[in-house]
Amino acid sequence: MEGIFDGPRDLVFKAFSNSERLASWWGPSGWQTENREFNFKPDGVWHYCMRCKDEKQGEFYGQESWGKAVYQEIIVPEKNVYTDMFAGEECNSAGGMPVTLVTMTFVENEGDKTYHEFSIRFSRGTSAIDGIGCGPRMCLTILPPRRPS
Repeated sequence: MEGIFDGPRDLVFKAFSNSERLASWWGPSGWQTENREFNFKPDGVWHYCMRCKDEKQGEFYGQESWGKAVYQEIIVPEKNVYTDMFAGEECNSAGGMPVTLVTMTFVENEGDKTYHEFSIRFSRGTSAIDGIGCGPRMCLTILPPRRPS
């Protein structure tokens, strides 16, 4: 996935590297994210829970989806690489679920805008059809297309 954010690269990068900023927008529409642990550094862990708060989402209302990311490489404000997986409330990896390698790059663009690329490499034997390929796309569509404050 790729696109343009309306804001300078350093501020857009902070939307992904600052716990409070990330929790304020990460997740599908109607869901709220809580960061249980957030250590934005190589080998650091981001343990989070997305909760459906929208009653209009029917059977999804009240459900929780826990995740765990382990940061592999960080080059401020250019690049962020991490493994992402389903996890439990105790930060234990959910066995049998796919693990992905996520690479995010941020490039300065004309007019105080930031070009980004978001690539996902699935663990062996899995594919986007397994249901997690759409997750980042849903999250990125709700990131405000304005300057982060």
